[in-house]
This record gives sequence, C-alpha cells and structure tokens, in this order.
Amino acid sequence: MSNWRRYDSTLFPIFHERFEERWGEGTAPFLNPSVFDEDQPRPRAQWINVDTGAAVAVVPIWEDDRKHRSFAVFYLPPAGGIWVLRPGFTQYIETETPDDVAQLALRNDSFKKAVAHAEEFIFGPEGKQPPS
Repeated sequence: MSNWRRYDSTLFPIFHERFEERWGEGTAPFLNPSVFDEDQPRPRAQWINVDTGAAVAVVPIWEDDRKHRSFAVFYLPPAGGIWVLRPGFTQYIETETPDDVAQLALRNDSFKKAVAHAEEFIFGPEGKQPPS
C-alpha cells in the first residue's frame, strides 16, 4: 500500500517557502499562502507522503500576464529543496468569461495532463493509487 495521500485543502506553505528560497523572493505569487484561499487560482491538486513528509503539488502558474497560465508539478523531497517536474505542454488562457466552454475544456485537459504526470511520478507507470 502506498504511503501517499491526496490532500485537497489549502496548499502547504512550504511549497512557497522553498520555491522562493531557491529562485528569490516574489518569484512564486501562485504559491503565496498569504493570498486568501478564494483568490488562489484553480484547479490544483496536492499529495503528501505520510511517512517521509515529501509532497507533490499541481498548481496553475503565470508570469507577468495573469491570463496566460500553465500547470506546474512541484516535488518537495523530505530532505529539503524543491524540484519542478516537467509534465509537457500544459498552457491555457484564463478568460474573463468563466463559462467559456472551450477554454474550460482546454484548462481541464491541461490540468488532467499535469495530474497524470504527478501521479505517475508518485505511483509509478502503473498508477496504483490507494483507495479513497
């Protein structure tokens, strides 16, 4: 049985801390825990290894233009540091119209691709996950 558990609540602040420790202050607004949970971009996913304390997160990221986003997969090894796992092309446009079906489909497809990459990293190519 896997020791990884899905954690669908607020992002762990350690993702923000380690990212900015490595790449500099202000480089991770998409991981900032001081932003109210309602204001954080969605969707996102997170797992924690209950034995080691390692964690994985899939989050939408952006740079200067908040409309142009992509999903990133971050891994926090138990000993410290942060790794960026490359899920491939996951870019999408965040439109002003929340019910734009085509854009929602593109975002959701990008998210599913990033989650599948994270799950393969965690559980291996077989994807054997524990029952929910």
